[in-house]
Order: sequence, then structure tokens, then C-alpha cells
Amino acid sequence: MNLMDLISGQLNNPAALNKLGQSVGANPEQVEQLAKIGLPTLMKALGQNASTPEGASALAKALERHEEDDVDDLDGFLGKVDQNDGAKILQHVLGGRTQTVQNNLASQTGLKSDQVSGLLTQLAPLVLGALGQQKKSQNLDASGISNMLSGVMSGDGNDLMGMASKILDADKDGDIMDDIGNLIGGFMKKR
Repeated sequence: MNLMDLISGQLNNPAALNKLGQSVGANPEQVEQLAKIGLPTLMKALGQNASTPEGASALAKALERHEEDDVDDLDGFLGKVDQNDGAKILQHVLGGRTQTVQNNLASQTGLKSDQVSGLLTQLAPLVLGALGQQKKSQNLDASGISNMLSGVMSGDGNDLMGMASKILDADKDGDIMDDIGNLIGGFMKKR
């Protein structure tokens, strides 16, 4: 199963959408819309960060801390998700573009920026947990993680990945590398 399908499939659970929505004062439909756009955005940013050997190595180390996360029990996971850890993950993945990405996602979903922030701080650990499980189950090294993420970025759902690129392209120059390229070292710092 495609990694994006695995993650987004878990979020098709009405109880999970409702729980996420209640945590930020949003309805389940808004949460679902954010997940449809926000998850590819996070995956695209992770893929860009892992596109260099240094970035892939740093991500591999970060995923080791998340490979035992029980993301299969979504309700249980969301009940104990560490939103402070989620905020740190977002800062490492998006760096100085975090607020811009949140504002762009808010304008796409009709949510307020603080609602988007609250949801992303719960979804980011879910993404790293799912990636960590994939890393462990497939015994992936840094190169394998980079290849897996590049496969996700070029796979089905190219419309969503295109939208993710636009959300990440803060300066609207058509190139997200200049917006994310400086973030490679973010994972190297201990969270």
C-alpha cells in the first residue's frame, strides 16, 4: 500500500476526524480537507529535506525515535499525541516557512491559522510515526527513506503534490528548493 494511502486511510475514520476537530473547534469536514492538503504538504517537505544525503541521514535518525509509535491505533495515538513534539517536528520540517504554510493551508481550507497549527501539530507525529514504522518494517537506511519519499512525491495524487508545492513555495517563484533547501540541518538538532 502507498504510504500516503496508509496515512490518509487512517484519517477516513469519522471518530478520528471528529476527535481532531473537537481539539481545535473545527468540523470533521474541515479536518478532512486539511488532511487531504496538509499531509501531502508535509510529505513533500520531508521529501525535499531528504533529497540530500545529509538530510536523508538526519531524517533517518529522527524516524528511529518514532518507529515504535502505535499509529495503527489512531484513536489511542491521538489521545496521547505530544503536540509540543509536533510543533518541533513542524519547525524542523518547515523551518521559517511554518507560519506561511499554515496561513496558506488556512486559506485553502477555511480554517483559522491557529486551528491549522493545532491540527498539524497532531498530524506531524502521525506522519513521522508511519514513516518510522515503514523504515523499521522495510529495514530502510537513509537512502531507502529518500527513495521512498521521492516515490510518494511522484506517485498517484500528483494534483495534491502540485498543490503541496504551491503551499510550500512561499515566495511564489515556482521553486520550493529555495524555500526548503536551508532546512536540511533541522533534523540534525536533537528535538
